[in-house]
Amino acid sequence: MLVDDRIKKILSETRILVHPETFTLVSINRKEEEKARLLLQDLEAFSSVTFDHAEVSLVLRSDRWAELKGGFRDFEEEGPYRLITFDIVLDLSIVGFMAVVSAKLAEASVSIYALSTFLRDHILVKSGDAEKAVDALRGLVEGCRGEA
Repeated sequence: MLVDDRIKKILSETRILVHPETFTLVSINRKEEEKARLLLQDLEAFSSVTFDHAEVSLVLRSDRWAELKGGFRDFEEEGPYRLITFDIVLDLSIVGFMAVVSAKLAEASVSIYALSTFLRDHILVKSGDAEKAVDALRGLVEGCRGEA
């Protein structure tokens, strides 16, 4: 895999952080938006809530979702997932970081659900694929350290 020198440098400085908890990915019908806003107002890190035209999409700790899901009637859920954070502040002008990461994980046959915050990128991987994903990512980081 050909990796741009700028991306190599970033990856060589990246710490792979694997969160110990399991996470659930949830889609709530948009008709329950007000209920979602009320029930989800006290979420703790790491949580993600996205409102779009068709759904309210959530990523949250599985134990927290177990507490909240009784308040919703129309939802779909997937999990358990493990959350991996690329613990480096990423400039918003960076091009190709996630492309390199996703290509490396595709080589390892690991499906990802990518999330970005203002400063960092994160991925969710099926719990059963977490070890394989971490091994592939640490190999990528170490390879970039050797070339940087």
